[in-house]
Amino acid sequence: MNLLTIDLEEWYLEKILHGGRIEKYHSFDETLDRLLADLEAQSICATFFCLGKMASDYPEVVRRIATKGHDIACHSNEHKWLTTLTPEALRQDTLEAIHRLEDLCGKKVTGFRAPAFSITPDNAWAIEVLGECGIETDSSVFPASRDFGGFPSFGGDTPCRISYGGVTLKEFPITISRIALKQMAFSGGGYFRLLPYSVIRKEMAKRKYNIGYFHLADLIPEQKKMMSREQYESYFKQPGSLKNRLTRYVKSNIGFGDTLDKMERMIQEFPFISMAEADHQIEWEKTRIVALK
Repeated sequence: MNLLTIDLEEWYLEKILHGGRIEKYHSFDETLDRLLADLEAQSICATFFCLGKMASDYPEVVRRIATKGHDIACHSNEHKWLTTLTPEALRQDTLEAIHRLEDLCGKKVTGFRAPAFSITPDNAWAIEVLGECGIETDSSVFPASRDFGGFPSFGGDTPCRISYGGVTLKEFPITISRIALKQMAFSGGGYFRLLPYSVIRKEMAKRKYNIGYFHLADLIPEQKKMMSREQYESYFKQPGSLKNRLTRYVKSNIGFGDTLDKMERMIQEFPFISMAEADHQIEWEKTRIVALK
């Protein structure tokens, strides 16, 4: 079982971080059109985790995806890390995002992914809040260490049920493999950009469950500029030291040149489905339960 997921936020983040450069919007539109054409050519339905602000501020973008039959799920309202929110703030943010997405698409939204995979052992209460908001399936667990999130103690990277405070969600964690003595999320993000496609193919073929996760910006062959201190601190909510900004600059630009080509090869060689389709195929009562405290 291979899932394909896309986090959709670029238009909104471009506006709040850079003022909305027209040439960037054109680049996003062109890349999205190519991606949608690729998916249609392979008869793939993907899950697009969309910001609520994408639905309210750029409805034509989300509508373009929904009318192609793709699964629309929630990626928060304004792309705030869950580690920076209180339970009540998360509740308000999630309900507003769901309301905006459902109003636009005319379908219930029950899937969720936290920005930066920011559900950690320290804010496991988020599971309870999300369930109370109507979320049923989640893909926020990154079962290894990472910036701004990560859950290395989670103990597995296959679909399972995750519970907290009497609420249980169906969880699709990010898949991790040990490559060159390091735990890597090879099927998305920086490691997908960095690794040769032959390594990605080999790792995928080993497993019965893979989840590809991408941002649209990952697929655009354009080097990103280093953030100013103000931009970094506004977005990441941590000190914008030269070291922090340089580290983010390097990570954002690793292997940026051929990511879309690699992703196209991947979806041609492996069958993919959406999170919603996978939800219907899995016998959840036979999966393990991870009880969080």
